[in-house]
Amino acid sequence: MIIGGDCLKRDDFFMLGSDIVYFDNGATTLKPMVLLDAISDYYNNYSANAHRGDYSISLRVDEMYERTRYLVKNFINAKSVKEVVFTSGATDSLNKIIFGYFQDKLGAFDEVLLTRSEHASNVLPWFELADRLDLCIKYIDLDENYEVTMENVKRAITDRTRVISIAQISNVVGDVRPIKEIIEYAHERGILVVVDGAQSVPHMDVDVQDLSIDFLAFSAHKMCGPTGVGVLYGKEELLNNIRPLIYGGGMNASFSDDGVRIYKDLPYLLEAGTPNIADVIAFGRVIEYIDKIGIDNIMRYECDLKRYAVSRLEQNKNLIIYNKNSRSGIITFNYDGIFAQDLAIYLNKYNICVRAGNHCAKILKDEIKVKNTCRISLYFYNTKEEVDRLCEVLSNPNIKNEII
Repeated sequence: MIIGGDCLKRDDFFMLGSDIVYFDNGATTLKPMVLLDAISDYYNNYSANAHRGDYSISLRVDEMYERTRYLVKNFINAKSVKEVVFTSGATDSLNKIIFGYFQDKLGAFDEVLLTRSEHASNVLPWFELADRLDLCIKYIDLDENYEVTMENVKRAITDRTRVISIAQISNVVGDVRPIKEIIEYAHERGILVVVDGAQSVPHMDVDVQDLSIDFLAFSAHKMCGPTGVGVLYGKEELLNNIRPLIYGGGMNASFSDDGVRIYKDLPYLLEAGTPNIADVIAFGRVIEYIDKIGIDNIMRYECDLKRYAVSRLEQNKNLIIYNKNSRSGIITFNYDGIFAQDLAIYLNKYNICVRAGNHCAKILKDEIKVKNTCRISLYFYNTKEEVDRLCEVLSNPNIKNEII
């Protein structure tokens, strides 16, 4: 496979050496050998704690850990490493943003704008905060393609709107939202914008300064990185007003028995406890790996592959495709007369992995009028040959009999 002039070998991914077609990248991606090598290197050669010791291997841990922070800063073009906080994942990041910052900034009857296609991690924390503060949760209407338009954003905003919290790319419909325009319009009205980047940062260029993003959350495991590592980005002036939700070692400079305590500056203020050292270090290697391929090349390749996949799937008249025109590598579909989970189990017989269910977007069913769907989510190591194999299996004339 050729991407941007560089040959990316599928044997970078051990799992692709087996007879597997992996189309569930929206849930988590496969892991390249550079990740495994970096984790092994830490545990075998310098397995000390971070920000705790004054001996050589501990100082090396500090260097490698902070090196990843620097790489993340450059990857999303943050102004400072102080704006990059490591968490356990996008869910953790969103909770820290919502309860650490907005719990102290919002009041009764303030409005928070979401969409009905948001992931649970960008809905449930807001529901909880709304119960505590008597907030009003409102929704931006989706258009006939279940996408977010600027017109509908403007229509939803009122003089009570304080926050818009929205995915840059939705995890079911796969629509790429007009984030720059949304943020510009919101900022003119004093509205802050929280961006769920779980499905965007791994696939497209996300420049937080160019977009003027207030808060951004994303996970390492959706971009060839390890599970258990996420990033909370926030503008420094906003993070300086965030309240830690976890207190303990690593985030304090000093404390005494009379209750006087002095906490560290960003980003350590928000990273109490022993961090996920090996995986954060390995995530840095993965960022370098993705940088070498080129994030723009990844997005272009995925969109080309998605167009090919849709053109092939459309030939099967039994398939209902819900998002043919969305500009990402996500395809959501059903087979007429077959329950989504049953279809996924059938595909598994042929070692084809797809997601089935509501994809953690449980209120989207009110829009598309279907509770469960199958989802294909592509990444740069998927191929046309894999798409052809999927289409061949789906074209089996005895498919319903086999499922029964």
